[in-house]
Amino acid sequence: MSIPIKKKRIAPEHKMDKPLVEIKHLKKYYPIKKGILSRTVGHVKAVDGLNFDIYPGETLALVGESGCGKSSTGRTIVKLEEPTDGQIIFNGNDLSSLNGSELRKVRLNLQIIFQDPYSSLNPRKRIGDLLAEPLLAHRLVSKEEAAKKVDNMLEIVGLTKFHKNRYPHEFSGGQRQRIGIARALILEPELIVCDEPVSALDVSIQAQILNLLKDLQKKFRLSYLFIAHGLGAVKYISDRIAVMYLGKIVEIGKTEDIFKNPKHPYTKALLNAYPIPNPHLRNRERIVLAGDVPSPANPPKGCSFHTRCPIANDICRQQTPELVGSEQSVACHFPLN
Repeated sequence: MSIPIKKKRIAPEHKMDKPLVEIKHLKKYYPIKKGILSRTVGHVKAVDGLNFDIYPGETLALVGESGCGKSSTGRTIVKLEEPTDGQIIFNGNDLSSLNGSELRKVRLNLQIIFQDPYSSLNPRKRIGDLLAEPLLAHRLVSKEEAAKKVDNMLEIVGLTKFHKNRYPHEFSGGQRQRIGIARALILEPELIVCDEPVSALDVSIQAQILNLLKDLQKKFRLSYLFIAHGLGAVKYISDRIAVMYLGKIVEIGKTEDIFKNPKHPYTKALLNAYPIPNPHLRNRERIVLAGDVPSPANPPKGCSFHTRCPIANDICRQQTPELVGSEQSVACHFPLN
């Protein structure tokens, strides 16, 4: 995908900041039930021990194949799913220890943009009511003030106040995603989880939405967890990239470093699948993956990638590699040069 570049993105100096979000040993297992009594016979390990941070004003991209646990990670962070184990520390607060009113207050700063903008909007409500609902539910403003804020937010995301009396089915896909962004932004959060927000849109509309997200980030100093398949969008919007495979992070580092010098064979295979508009690189070295992703209900022993890795050795089949490194961390016994 070709994205129009507005200007060079300068990554924030995160080492000077305290992390906004700290994910420690996060796990999310879904039970497998069988039989008349619905007994639990196993678990789908969608998220299996993640560790990463997100800093103020940063965009961390989470990439990987379908079924690797990206969306489950995002939904667990905003507490749409309860974690099986681990900690989600937001602004110094451990969300797993919060309940009721305490969690309700923290959720003002945690929002999500869903992949499908149509199914995430109530078709029976007008757009104005959908956007005002979170303000009124949290009792932040009066109805009159909420209406004014809705008008202002619609203009910020590229719509007009006259759109607030329409229903979701009256809008195009790109307009509906703008509405989804407005709904996530109206509570003025600090972190927004973007769960593949452009994958269902046309390429030209994708560029518009990505530019909008970048403008909003600069204006409101937002932090994003950007979940995506398309590496073109990821390269354009992210400061750092975390590569996920079968519920685990196998590599994490600055976007520029990941694209120039991938260290994990899986990362390089993903980049090989990304089309480069340069005919001179047509014969570049490639890693082609064989087979399908193993079942997260029964992941392989040792390195979870060894069943598809072209450079796997005996140690890969026996010992699970740790995520090591400072600027660019990789979980691989034989990292690439």
